[in-house]
Amino acid sequence: MNEFLKGILDGINSVIGNYGWSIVVFTLLLRIVLFPFDYKSRVSMRKTTKLQPQLNALQKKYANDKEKLNRKMSELYKKEKINPLSSCLPMLLTLPILFAMWTALRIIANEQMVNQVFTILQGQAPVMEGWLWVKNLWMPDSPFAAAWPDLNSLQLIPADIWQNAYQAITAQGVVLPAEITYDFANNLQGTIQAIYAYMEKMPEYVTATSNVPGWSFNLLLTQVDLKTMYNGFFILPILAAATQYLMTVLQPTQPTGTENQQAAGTGNFMKWFFPIFSLFICSSYNAAFSLYWVMGNIIAAVQNVGINWYLDNKEKREATIGEGTVK
Repeated sequence: MNEFLKGILDGINSVIGNYGWSIVVFTLLLRIVLFPFDYKSRVSMRKTTKLQPQLNALQKKYANDKEKLNRKMSELYKKEKINPLSSCLPMLLTLPILFAMWTALRIIANEQMVNQVFTILQGQAPVMEGWLWVKNLWMPDSPFAAAWPDLNSLQLIPADIWQNAYQAITAQGVVLPAEITYDFANNLQGTIQAIYAYMEKMPEYVTATSNVPGWSFNLLLTQVDLKTMYNGFFILPILAAATQYLMTVLQPTQPTGTENQQAAGTGNFMKWFFPIFSLFICSSYNAAFSLYWVMGNIIAAVQNVGINWYLDNKEKREATIGEGTVK
């Protein structure tokens, strides 16, 4: 699936010409494909909410007979044509795509950064993929991250991507610094260290990755430094956390009875855990994935509001028709 999603993104980018806007278009198309499953899930949840008094009565009546309780609940769900698992279907579909998209964007980011490095080694400024305020989509949207590739990002790139890019560029007759031994297959980290050491001697690279004096912050687990040529303003990580919190607020939950207080407590924990987790991931990962995360949350939130509005009005119309029939 990773290569499949990468192929779709590359195809959209070949038309649009910018990976940032290609991610926006891709996310919109993906949410449209998943919309029927989201709608079915909301309908199922509403039916379950209306059924909750009967479920509570069954739980009270068969409290000492779990086997019979489960059978009676299954019969009730079948009678009302409700599938309890349908509410989980959107998440079961979304999570694998999220992880696959993570990998697909990582592959594209690795390819782009390796090409940028080889451009720097030729003494030229790298061609970076920007989007609005972000200078380089393949680095984090943060004032504490340089727009040009750094050592940490280069060490995460696997050997095959380095080797393929190296073979492609040398086949074109491009001359790279002879001081470096390009042995990606047998000495990947040593080669990366040599490349980075060479770039550190280049005035342009030193300027692009330098820190602003006096703007260093010691956190509990790490230290961050404000970059002279920073890559962004930390907008996407903040939006990721904010939209993730909004999603948890708008996301309908299965009704809970007195027996399910533990589940309710878990839901409250997740309401704060996921936004914090989103902030952490998007502050350390490339801006392209952060953009995908944010756009997915925004579109899903709009869909949630729209579905709830439609279902509310539908129930009001049905109630009005029902009252008229009774009269």
